Amino acid sequence: MRIGPITLASPVVLAPMAGVTNVAFRTLCRELERSLMGTVSGLYVCEMVTARALVERHPGTLHMTAFAPDESPRSLQLYTVDPAATYAAAKMIVEENLADHIDMNFGCPVPKVTRRGGGAALPYKRRLFGQIVAAAVRATADVDVPVTVKFRVGIDEAHHTHLDAGRIAEAEGAAAVALHARTAAQRYSGTADWTQIAALKEAVTTIPVLGNGDIFEARDALAMMAATGCDGVVIGRGCLGRPWLFAELSAAFTGAAAPTPPTLGEVARIIRRHGELLSAHFGEDKGMRDIRKHIAWYLHGLPAGSALRRSLALVRTLDGLDDLLARLDPTVAFPAAATGPRGRQGSPAKVALPEGWLSDPDDCAVPAGADIMHSGG
Repeated sequence: MRIGPITLASPVVLAPMAGVTNVAFRTLCRELERSLMGTVSGLYVCEMVTARALVERHPGTLHMTAFAPDESPRSLQLYTVDPAATYAAAKMIVEENLADHIDMNFGCPVPKVTRRGGGAALPYKRRLFGQIVAAAVRATADVDVPVTVKFRVGIDEAHHTHLDAGRIAEAEGAAAVALHARTAAQRYSGTADWTQIAALKEAVTTIPVLGNGDIFEARDALAMMAATGCDGVVIGRGCLGRPWLFAELSAAFTGAAAPTPPTLGEVARIIRRHGELLSAHFGEDKGMRDIRKHIAWYLHGLPAGSALRRSLALVRTLDGLDDLLARLDPTVAFPAAATGPRGRQGSPAKVALPEGWLSDPDDCAVPAGADIMHSGG
């Protein structure tokens, strides 16, 4: 699959996930794919950063844009609501060689984002959406830094925006579009509607269309592409606690033999490596606090025992992590039942929107206060 000048041996993209897809996690995924398959074939996108915070050089935002020395292509996702801030951020990325690819987030369903008109709320404002995409494309026009756009089906079942968003992004020069096949009202609940990916593929004909939603195993990716005709897949929650999924996807798409699932001992070594990488990125104290949520995902469906799980949820040092992981039975085979959703799920809910937001889809006024720094997904 080609995204502008970038050629991917496997049509697989790691979805940006706040608090997850930092340089430590991306490095781990890439290491596992290389060790199991001999190469890195997909695209690994960093956490989302806010365009305004990037331009203002917020230290925390700049830290989030860290890439490994051998990471290529470097992929950065922007959250933005303002064409001017978008242009400035994209120009900064280009001029300072911060990344090789820019993705744009219009899929975040978090209430504190949508109630200000950002995230999944913004594509409803068609003209503003188009101006933002055009600004990023214009800023990168003289270099080989492709701009892609990720969005949801819409605000809710009464307000689908994905077909318009796809056509607009295509017309404004985006190199690819990706659809999370849920509405903002669904958040991460229920089942992704893959038929909407098929509809977007029919509407957008000159650039790749990628599908996202409910891919937890390699066979799910193959099923999505067969059912929808999409050009590639975006992997979100499916890789939580399963960073070796990208090696399995690489095998599925290249026709290679699937790697053997890890034993519990191998999972323990992966957790240890993840903790080491997080400590290098954040420092040991914050790194160990961050690994705790990952451990819950790693051990989903695996035999560990409640007492050990509780201790791991409080781990504070790498030495302590070593001691606790040593209590796992390394001979246990990975159980076939240890699959299914991990991470955020929740329940559907009415989407919080600014007052009068739905009255005029052609209003191109920049929503006030929507470019504050926040976490999204």
